[in-house]
This record gives sequence, structure tokens and C-alpha cells, in this order.
Amino acid sequence: MHPTTLARVLAAGAALAVLAGCTGGSPHQDRTLPSRTPAGRAEPKQRAVQALPGMPPLLDPKDVYAADRPGLLSPVVKDVPSRVYVPNTNSDTVSVIDPETYEVIDTIPVGHQPQHVVPSWDLRTLWVNNDLGNSLTPIDPRTGEAGAPVAVHDPYNLYFTPDGRHAVVMASKDRQLVFRDAHTMKVVKAVPVGCYGVNHADFSLDGRYFIVSCEFSGELLKVDTARMKVIGRQRLPLHGAMPQDVKVSPDGSRFYIADMVAGGLWVLDGARFGTPSFLATGKGAHGLYVSRDSREMYISNRGEGTISVFDFAHDRLTRKWRLPDGGSPDMGGVSADGRVLWLSGRYHSEVYAIDTRTGEQLARIRVGSGPHGLAVYPQPGRYSLGHTGVFR
Repeated sequence: MHPTTLARVLAAGAALAVLAGCTGGSPHQDRTLPSRTPAGRAEPKQRAVQALPGMPPLLDPKDVYAADRPGLLSPVVKDVPSRVYVPNTNSDTVSVIDPETYEVIDTIPVGHQPQHVVPSWDLRTLWVNNDLGNSLTPIDPRTGEAGAPVAVHDPYNLYFTPDGRHAVVMASKDRQLVFRDAHTMKVVKAVPVGCYGVNHADFSLDGRYFIVSCEFSGELLKVDTARMKVIGRQRLPLHGAMPQDVKVSPDGSRFYIADMVAGGLWVLDGARFGTPSFLATGKGAHGLYVSRDSREMYISNRGEGTISVFDFAHDRLTRKWRLPDGGSPDMGGVSADGRVLWLSGRYHSEVYAIDTRTGEQLARIRVGSGPHGLAVYPQPGRYSLGHTGVFR
């Protein structure tokens, strides 16, 4: 990004201070966000969460990821074998990796251009999003067998509302959010969005709204979950912005949106939905993954073969891990025990296993062409909000 352009971006948000001590040689200045509570002022008293009706109550009103701790596997997945499912967009297959041996143990033919492997809300099914095949292929995680595809138009990505009622299809080319029955996949309501490339999302702490990224028009949407209605829309303050993955902070106060063109994260107050501030991480920032203790977030910088580590409590980047021999770390998830970060190598037909304590690459595994929305399964959590595994 040109220095003048970056200055304009930073001026649009809060004033940021330069972060010292972040390793890895990023071409951008890593910056830290201002504290939400000034020194000497007490934290506001915690309010009771008025959750979306039907949504399971939070285990901890200060941490949406409290159910994702190591060992907290749902009885539904207690006996499901641990696997890594890799959709290969150019090969029309899903590679299945045994995480113990780092070997591909199966290759499943699916529909045309599979983009993501998505755990269902009830944890019983893995849905392969066959974008150009206009279908979802169900995989039984107990047996690893694929079932008959279900006709769904333009399923680039897939989410589930926190009450378990609806699937939300990110119909990118159709420029729609399509709410469907979470079990039958029958259309309940198609919502035109106006923007281009609806892509990724995450839900507020109370589940009453969610934030959506529009990749090709550089916009963000705020959507009312119950009303199935767009209630806010804004264009990011950078020409050519390309927002990708979205994650809410553990306390629900902020949303982080990766941006491949800006090379970092937009940091948004979802309730106010005002102009976001910016945090540079690295070229091609793409995927966002929260650690099992809710303390850190891993950011895959696809354009430079690195992973940045962000500390939620201190609002700053602390480390940067560089893949040996380069690569294109894209999308994935954290192992059930929290020790390994799994990421697809989008442009290198490979998958990376990374030690979350040291950043060391544990394995580099050959898969099909164009690996994208990799899912690690099973993972801790009571239910799935979709994507490659967003659990609550």
C-alpha cells in the first residue's frame, strides 16, 4: 500500500501508535489500537446479555468462545475421528488428512469448484460448498462418506444463525444472502444486498445481528438476524479494499475484518457500525482464527507466506511466523487441543500444520489444486455458526 494511502486510511479511524518489537519484517508498520478504557477509569459494569430467542445461553457473557476450550467436545462428536477436510477448488475434490500422521487418507469427489467445508449447526454433517456446481455435498464425519448432493444455487459460503433455525448462504454472484431451513435447505427468504461478493461473516455476542464482508465492492453489511434484513451498509475507507474473513472479539465489543488489499485488519465497533480503524498485519491478510484460550487470534497473510499473532487483551500484534520456503496460507482452523493451526496453501496445492506455541511448521502436505476453506473436525463447542468452523 502506498504510504499516502495508508495515512488516509489510518486518519479515518482512531489514532494508532506504532507497535514495537513485532518480528518478521512486515513491509507495513504494525500498529496498536487505543485502549477502550482510559487509565484510572473502571471497566463498565457487565450487562446481562439479551440473546437472540432460541440461542443457547453463553457459558460466559464476557467470552463468546468459552465453549471452545480443549476437551469440551459435544457428545454429538465425541466418537468422531479427527480429520482435516480440504476442498480443492480446481480439482473438484476434498482431500482428507489424518492429523496424527500428516497423510492424505482419502480423496472424495464432489461438485464443481468446492470452496469451503462447513460444519452444520447441529454438528452432525459437513457441508461442502460446490459454488459453480450449485450444490452442497453432505459428508458424514463419523464415516467420512459423502451423500447425495443437495441443490443450492451459488453457495460460495455457508453460515448458521445462532438459534439453529436457518442456514445463511453467501450467494456471491447472485448478490444475495439466502436464508434457508437449516436442515432441509429449502429457501425461507432471499435478501438482495446490492454489494458485490458477499463472502464471510460473524455474529454479535447476543446473536441478534451479524457483520458481512463484500469482497469485490469493498463494503461491510450489518444484518438483523431475526428480521433477516440488512440494517447497515458502509464502504471501507480505502479505494480497492477487499475484505475477507470476519471474527468477533471474545468480549463481543469489536469485529475484525481481514483485507487482502489493505494488508491488515479493519477493527469495527459492531453496535455503532461507524468507520473502522485499521491494523496492518501483512500482505494479503485473509483468514482469522481464535486460540483455544481466547487470548490470541492467528491471521494468515496469504500474499507473503506469514501468520501474524494478535493479543486481544493488549490490542496488539505480538509475533509473526514465516513459513519456510514461502507459501500461500489461506483458510483453516485450530486443532481440538489448540496446539496446531491448520491452513490451506491456496496457490501451492498444499496444506500447512503450524505449532501454535512456537510458529514452527510441523508439516507441509500435498493435496489437490486450489485448496481453500479447510475444516478441522471435530472441534470443541456446542454448535456451529458455519464457515470452516466457528463454534460457540
